[in-house]
Amino acid sequence: MFQLGFIGTGSMASALVTAAAAGGHGGECLLSNRTQAKAQALAARCGCTAAASNEEVARSARFILLGVKPNMLGGVLAGIAHILEERRAEGDEFVLVSMAAGVTIKSLQSMAGGAYPTVRILPNTPCAIGRGMVLVTAGDGVQPAQTDELCALLAAAGRFDFVDEELMDAGGTIAGCTPAWAYLFIEGLADGAVEAGVPRAKAMEYAAQAVLGAAAMCLEDGAHPGPLKDAVCSPGGSTIAGVHALERAGVRGAAMDAVKAAFDRTRELGG
Repeated sequence: MFQLGFIGTGSMASALVTAAAAGGHGGECLLSNRTQAKAQALAARCGCTAAASNEEVARSARFILLGVKPNMLGGVLAGIAHILEERRAEGDEFVLVSMAAGVTIKSLQSMAGGAYPTVRILPNTPCAIGRGMVLVTAGDGVQPAQTDELCALLAAAGRFDFVDEELMDAGGTIAGCTPAWAYLFIEGLADGAVEAGVPRAKAMEYAAQAVLGAAAMCLEDGAHPGPLKDAVCSPGGSTIAGVHALERAGVRGAAMDAVKAAFDRTRELGG
């Protein structure tokens, strides 16, 4: 019996597999993917086992992690529903773990054909390097010890936060989508530095490390970013001139618009 069984090895699932392996649990992971070669390559890199099918994962894992897109979830669950029913009839304990944004626990259970113990998690890609943010919510029938065990197996992914399901989509939007938006910002900062004469590699390093450090200062003591920003802005200095340029361009409003657009799309995808 494997502890973690991954159905689908896309970006988010791959990040969690990598984290599990970093935590010493690679040998406890069983992987399947629509393109089997992709699962085999990830398994070889992380010391996991590649499965021949989704059915094998459903039959052999305690935690069955569903790493497929919301529009594919129904078909995947329909394909393993008979195995889940067999395991329940035999008294074999398992937990469904979904990474699908916008799909509620109730909907997942309906698609699976039974009120099986179900957990929703929303990770992000920095989980692959231990700097991730993972939101967790558990449905009825999931024991606290089970969610604790799941988080322990994936502990090397980064931070975990337990939230009510009503907050999963909104919280998952900011946690899951922000890396992509941050990459845009880092790239823009680096481009500006290149224009000012800094070599490309150094510009990227300086921008990325500065953003990393700024984020760490927000997390370290729970400090609000406003006073942290003010502390860098000397009167008549270069930083406040740059802040003015960003405000003139509407960066703050654009960030809010990005979160709202992503949240609305998440709700659409979840049906």
